[in-house]
Amino acid sequence: MPSTPFRIPWKPLLTAALLCLPTAGQAQSGDDAMRDALQAARDKDWQAIDRAAIADHALAGYVDYHRLKARLPGATTREVQAFIDANADSPLAGWMRGQAISAYGEAGRYQDLLAVADGEPGGTARQCHYYAALLGSDPATAAEGGRALWRAGHSQPDACDPLFNTLRARGEIGPEQVWERLTLAWQAGETGMVGYLGRQLSDDWAGARAALERLDDDLSAITRVPSCIGPDCRGSGALFAAAMHDYTRADTEAALAAWRRLSPQLGIDEAHRHEIEHDLAFYSLVRDVGPNRDWVDGVLPRLDDTDLTVLRIRVALADRDWGGVLAWADRLPAEEASDARWQYWQARALEQLGDDGANAAYARAAEQRSFYGFAAADHLDQPYALNRADTSVDEARRQEIAALPAVQRTEALLRIGEPGLANSEWYAAAARVSPDRAMAMADYASRRDWPARLVQTTIAAQLWDALEWRFPEAYRDDFLQWGRRHDVDPYLLMGIARRESAYNPEALSPVGARGLMQLMPGTASQVSRKLGMADPGRFGVLEPAINIRLGSAYIGEMIERYRGNRLAATAAYNAGPGRVDRWLRDAPQQFDLFVESIPFRETRRYVQAVLAYRVIFESLANDGDTRGVAMLTPAERQDDYNGSLLARR
Repeated sequence: MPSTPFRIPWKPLLTAALLCLPTAGQAQSGDDAMRDALQAARDKDWQAIDRAAIADHALAGYVDYHRLKARLPGATTREVQAFIDANADSPLAGWMRGQAISAYGEAGRYQDLLAVADGEPGGTARQCHYYAALLGSDPATAAEGGRALWRAGHSQPDACDPLFNTLRARGEIGPEQVWERLTLAWQAGETGMVGYLGRQLSDDWAGARAALERLDDDLSAITRVPSCIGPDCRGSGALFAAAMHDYTRADTEAALAAWRRLSPQLGIDEAHRHEIEHDLAFYSLVRDVGPNRDWVDGVLPRLDDTDLTVLRIRVALADRDWGGVLAWADRLPAEEASDARWQYWQARALEQLGDDGANAAYARAAEQRSFYGFAAADHLDQPYALNRADTSVDEARRQEIAALPAVQRTEALLRIGEPGLANSEWYAAAARVSPDRAMAMADYASRRDWPARLVQTTIAAQLWDALEWRFPEAYRDDFLQWGRRHDVDPYLLMGIARRESAYNPEALSPVGARGLMQLMPGTASQVSRKLGMADPGRFGVLEPAINIRLGSAYIGEMIERYRGNRLAATAAYNAGPGRVDRWLRDAPQQFDLFVESIPFRETRRYVQAVLAYRVIFESLANDGDTRGVAMLTPAERQDDYNGSLLARR
């Protein structure tokens, strides 16, 4: 269970919410009936549903949803649309629309599908049904959408077959599109699809297939295959884009040399040319291929890609090319250039070049709440700018939100043990309501001690300056206890948990990390053995107190490994200590250059976020006062970020 929040002791439930709810006995009886009815509806056991007992329940629409879904595609569009309209403020409306599109599409009832559709749906199968439905009334849009779905190097759902077959019969998908998909499949290693698509091409494409087979054996042969591929050279762009992509990844320097020979004589469209040159620039910069540098610098202005410009600035930083930092930063779009990160680096460059404008750039960076904004404030020896918004909500707004149907449904879903559905209701409402109502919803979540929903509410409603809500006080006692026990800064622990799981104790990552601090089961098992604990198992590690205990012990090990340096330790928590050890072999000496040199974007952002979050948590514990709060210790600012940072073990 979550610990008692700090600074704000126990708070009663909203009085307004209580006034809107039935008595305890009524709620218990109605909720029991609804719980049983919802399970029966999922099982399609309609006889077991006591309709009278749930008729006035806030969740009656959930039973109606399953009943109507079970009748598809037999249900009429009028019934479907009536349900959508009646539940417009609930995720049920979107779910029903999607179910109807799938069912009508599978049945070939395309007019009915269009009657309930609201533009292009989500999901490949439903998109294929949608464009198949448009074949009669809007063939141009259907062809454009169908070709976009066809352009994939992997198999698409069976639902796409009617659309693709019709477009091929009409000539909207012809040999050129078949060839392009074949090259994408070749690039993806889908040999079965390559063979299948190859058999659909006429003998006119035999030379194209032969060229691809030659490249399959030797990518360097790209300068020796014909420059005109397929009838009227219509297959050249797709082949050279696919082959150059693989060649660039395999040997970037050789690939550029080949491209410089090929490019002047190659008649391909601008989209494929841009794709090839983007790949070459990207891999040349990421791999710091020196011989490619002049070409990259010449092509970047034409490619006009912000991500590539950012990469070029990072290369200039690695080279300590301060003039280059300024020159390339000047090419960033205005919105990107105004970010504290680039204001900070412009200040650093100006400072290194002896320019008096450095402090003004540091000051602009220090106005922002971020890692680089805080680093700039440290440089100027001034307090951090939290830019904290007022989160007070008046009683009238609280009563209005407590009575909001989406809030009532969320509460009811929690009472009957449906937290997943409750989250869907809550987050959909937070993203839909006005800013004032979103504020009141966040206030409600805070007062109900729902830290995960609270954080997600601020994200859905973009309440970026509502710091008390974005960085809630949940689990403080556990962070303090285990931080002290393992000699780890508790605010660092809070920052890690906030970044890892957004304070969701049941968070599960795609790779299997679990809980508040996103521990892998193997890591949890290993750490628990060191602590003399029983292995918590895959579900025990979800318990917040256990998760925080193990996570704090693990980050403590990383801090010890890197001689007390939390920047390196935090990077290791995210990317693994083996990678950080390798990065430190050739890392720059200054802390800011080390962070910017981290090759993984995810880890680079992770380190910045965690260290900035810890500042916010500590400042909020001081009622928003940043005096005495430091993002980095003096040692972390002055350390040499290289192999000497590793503790001897």
